[in-house]
Amino acid sequence: MLVKERMNAPAVTITPEIPFQDALKLMREKGYRRLPVVNRSGELVGIVSERDLLYATPSPASSLSIWELNYLLSQLQVREIMTKHVVTTTMDTPIEDAAEVMATRKIGGLPVVDENNYVLGVITETDIFKALVEMMAMHQSGVRLTLDVPERMGVLGELTTGIAALGGNIMGVGVYDSDILNHRRLLVKVQGVTKGQLVDMLETLGDRVLDAREVGQTDLVFV
Repeated sequence: MLVKERMNAPAVTITPEIPFQDALKLMREKGYRRLPVVNRSGELVGIVSERDLLYATPSPASSLSIWELNYLLSQLQVREIMTKHVVTTTMDTPIEDAAEVMATRKIGGLPVVDENNYVLGVITETDIFKALVEMMAMHQSGVRLTLDVPERMGVLGELTTGIAALGGNIMGVGVYDSDILNHRRLLVKVQGVTKGQLVDMLETLGDRVLDAREVGQTDLVFV
């Protein structure tokens, strides 16, 4: 799965000259948490988040009058608040690479740019979560298995062959680290076979079943 398959496009952008109050109003009306900032040619020059804008709001302890505060805020432009050194990604970047960048840099979203630094879209942590949900077939009922298996060639092939022999259909697979040396954890979603049949088959293969449960369809509404 690539970034272009999950990014929000076209991206909603603003210019550096837009007043701070207008940017904050746009974010609140549309439910955005960040906006790429582009110049008149459409090139990315910065990014501003809702947090940046809220931090720019004067403290209630300010000694300025409400009229003075409103005047100062009306003069404040996005260029004075935005982050100028923006971490970006491209449409053809694997989604897991984008997720790693966001997790490592503690960034909630990345502008997606082309070779000329024009903004094509935005991918956010919410988009990553939706992709994870889809890859694990959360909207499908079936049997959810968590296995601890040795890290050796052919393990996944043995598992899929065994499931197919039972008439099962694999809906989703995930792999993550085990706390046992030279082992891996597998998360598998299967349809068309019972939990008991799967556990019996896996025990004959020597795989350690950490968790096995029948799960129903999850109804998800994305907005």
